[in-house]
Amino acid sequence: MRKFLMAAACLAALAACGQTTAPTTETPTTTETPVAAAPTTAAEATAQDTCGASQYRAMIGANIAAATFPADSGIRIIRPDTAVTQDFSAQRLNVITDANGVITSLECY
Repeated sequence: MRKFLMAAACLAALAACGQTTAPTTETPTTTETPVAAAPTTAAEATAQDTCGASQYRAMIGANIAAATFPADSGIRIIRPDTAVTQDFSAQRLNVITDANGVITSLECY
């Protein structure tokens, strides 16, 4: 009898852990606009122009000394052999130059 009561108590405890609501099969009544997935690579971020690189495209081929950027814009200038952090930030504009200071590309990462 004692084994039976212990088994019944265990089953009652397990039943309490089960699903308490029935799953719904209703379709939502509101229409939601799908949200684009956040970019996970520099190529995706640059393609989506998450950092606003397109507004500076005319500077490609110009010398970095002649370029002006807003002071608080989070723009990073990368020269050859410059050490940069590996953290990914889709909103950060990276201005890549060659050894002569000529802007060669603009990328978001």
